[in-house]
Amino acid sequence: MTTATPTTSTLTGVPALAPLLARGALLSPLKRPRPDADFPRTRLVLPGLRVDLARLAAYERVCGFPTGADALPVTYPHVLGFPLAMRLMSGRGFPLPLLGLVHTSIGITRRTVVPATGAYELAVRVEGLAPHRRGTEASVVTELRAGADVVWESRSTYLARHRTTARPPAEEPSPERREPLPVRAEWRLAGDTGRRYGAASGDRNPIHLHPLTARLFGFPRAIAHGMWTVARCLAEHGTPDAAVVRAEFRSPVLLPGTVTYGSEDGGGGANGGGGAGGRFELRGARDGRLHLSGGVGPYPAA
Repeated sequence: MTTATPTTSTLTGVPALAPLLARGALLSPLKRPRPDADFPRTRLVLPGLRVDLARLAAYERVCGFPTGADALPVTYPHVLGFPLAMRLMSGRGFPLPLLGLVHTSIGITRRTVVPATGAYELAVRVEGLAPHRRGTEASVVTELRAGADVVWESRSTYLARHRTTARPPAEEPSPERREPLPVRAEWRLAGDTGRRYGAASGDRNPIHLHPLTARLFGFPRAIAHGMWTVARCLAEHGTPDAAVVRAEFRSPVLLPGTVTYGSEDGGGGANGGGGAGGRFELRGARDGRLHLSGGVGPYPAA
């Protein structure tokens, strides 16, 4: 992973997503991705951030979290940081094309409960690039601070697929080869799931919104947002107040469709009361195809 020493750029407001997505789409054909390319060394900072409680409630409803809770869902700061990440990744200095960029994983550390009514400083930066067996992967770090303390942080990886001679590093056994986890729930996903999540999160990528626009990018139907799938699983599973979450996005979820949620211990989240640890996954109800695999543990680790 190429490392960077970022400079700081302070914003006065949340960037508008629509023009950023349009800029990223227009610049995508000009990008030539490679793991040794240069990338933005800017750390974008947004001070004095407060959560829009109506938008938060819409997010909670579409993802299955209880509404009106005092604390933010563990995945919600990612939504807050997404416009800043898009500002960096849609610019000329970011070497990977935004069109076709695949969110491959996210790791989250929540050090303490994050009140929904608090004031925060949000910061996003590109940590670096790394070779991947299918192309080049970028790592993007998001931090949420209350005063001087980092209360929440994440690291997302995004893959640009291209021809490469990179040899993949040694990996643990793929979750696809493991026995499926015990099924705890089956969910029938409506065709408008992507539109509802896009309205709540601001992520209106056309592959999630309608079958016609999804077909332009090679999908037979619209697909669910990866961050919706992990949020829905964590709403079911539950997380400790101080938690570490890791999730890997394995294959797209077509909409409409039916999926099964599995976990090691039955969870205990929105529908079970209390936080939980252990592995979880999302699979196709008919074919057992693995869409998402992840795990939850306490912070700091025991």
